[in-house]
Amino acid sequence: MKNIILLFAFCIGIINYTTAQDVTIGNTTLTQTNLVTGIQIPWEILWGADDHIWITERRGRVLRVDPNNGNTETILNIQSQVESGGEPGMLGMVLHPDFETTPTVYLAYTYAEGFNVKIRIASFDWNGTALVNETTMIENIIGGGIHCGTRLLVLPDNTIMITTGDGGDSSISQNMNSMSGKTLRMNLDGSIPADNPDPNSYIWSSGHRNAQGLCNGPNGIVYSSEHGAQASDEFNIIEKGRNYGWPTVQGMCNTTTEMNFCNANNVREPLTEYTPCVAVNGIEYYNHPAIPELQNSVLMAVLGGLSGGAERMEQLKMSDDGLSVVEQNEFMSNLGRLRDICVNPYDGSIYLATNGPQYPGSGPNRIVQYTNEDYVIIDNTTTVENNQFVKVFPNPMKETGTFTFSENFIGAEYEVISFGGETVMKKTITKTTEEISTSKLAAGMYYVKAENEVGIITRTFVVQ
Repeated sequence: MKNIILLFAFCIGIINYTTAQDVTIGNTTLTQTNLVTGIQIPWEILWGADDHIWITERRGRVLRVDPNNGNTETILNIQSQVESGGEPGMLGMVLHPDFETTPTVYLAYTYAEGFNVKIRIASFDWNGTALVNETTMIENIIGGGIHCGTRLLVLPDNTIMITTGDGGDSSISQNMNSMSGKTLRMNLDGSIPADNPDPNSYIWSSGHRNAQGLCNGPNGIVYSSEHGAQASDEFNIIEKGRNYGWPTVQGMCNTTTEMNFCNANNVREPLTEYTPCVAVNGIEYYNHPAIPELQNSVLMAVLGGLSGGAERMEQLKMSDDGLSVVEQNEFMSNLGRLRDICVNPYDGSIYLATNGPQYPGSGPNRIVQYTNEDYVIIDNTTTVENNQFVKVFPNPMKETGTFTFSENFIGAEYEVISFGGETVMKKTITKTTEEISTSKLAAGMYYVKAENEVGIITRTFVVQ
């Protein structure tokens, strides 16, 4: 059955949701577009080898989005087996490095075992329409109600790196018999790589509190972002067999106790730290010519901390060798909590996943796209999978507006629903252009959501 739902998004706190805002970075202007609106706490977003954006929702779903028109499909729904209250849930995801011939997707999610929260790493097969055939790679990792990690990354040697949090038990990070509070490394088949520090253990590095960002950099460097306690969020380089100090060391080794521990335990200090904590999260290495000012930089999604106010995308400009941060800048500070980031390899567009205005995250959320429309693509092999669409005009609206739908939405019914769930208008679409009166709607930001058998299209607009 087709549905069209018009939902109202309130303006909350200091976040300005009322207007799309283009961003100027140096000599480059980026145009903002809300690619998808209405998803629930997106945690991982990544650009897939199939030229689609893949998304995990913390409640236990995986979505697949066509970046050409925002069409969104739910390709996995295991909410019944995912423990998703608070910080736990469906978390990290990567695709097999040879996805065209081996269409395998790896996922990290939390599950309940009695009164305990555990973490499972599992693989699924992509059959072209859904993720099927779950296979457990690693499980029984202590999770807890907080500090679950879990970011996944395919390394250049075709192994998978996995971050795990301490589950709220800081002592566990130094316990080498536990996989929690660590960075793990496994083969694509779930086995332990023979060149791990201990060939009988998945553990690659230890002494972590709650790392939730991972990305590949130049020359085989692996970068990580990690949540501190009240102080010392960290931006790290992850190295084989190194200790990152938690809980004795927070940030740099700069007290007597910390220096003694660092000297005795092969501690790797962060490249930079953030005090007070701003809640650093997903990271992506950017080196695309579409935005020259961001080249050779790690882009970081920042949630803003428990008290908020620091939400942004952070640019960490790296030295030529990638071993130090030479410049830091802040952008996109008006979107709310930012969870993750991915990059279009063709046109260099940046996609940011929002997570609501406050901890631990709330919906509905958006995938916001920033594009340099002046950049000319020389070679783009992406294709439009389907041609359905929804358009809104004018934007912003005052008293009236128009929705234009592709023909396959004719016969559907749309509803105007308040954010609290009250239906205030209902109508069946009988033609591709539908006029709507906004005179009884409060000023603010809305979105129209159109759903049929192909997928879901959302478009945001503003009522003045």
